[in-house]
Amino acid sequence: MNTIESKIENSGITTAELITYFRKKCKICGHHRIMHNEFGQCEGVMNKPCTSGCDKFDSE
Repeated sequence: MNTIESKIENSGITTAELITYFRKKCKICGHHRIMHNEFGQCEGVMNKPCTSGCDKFDSE
């Protein structure tokens, strides 16, 4: 069974590339991509729900 770390290592994606990817902000709610779940819904920051009505990631 592959761990997340081994999947990342085997993908050839660098840590810098991952950080850049997750730092992108959503045009709709302004939160970073990492705050959006696998369904594209924003889960907010610091365990607080997003109140912007954002339901998908839309990069700036």
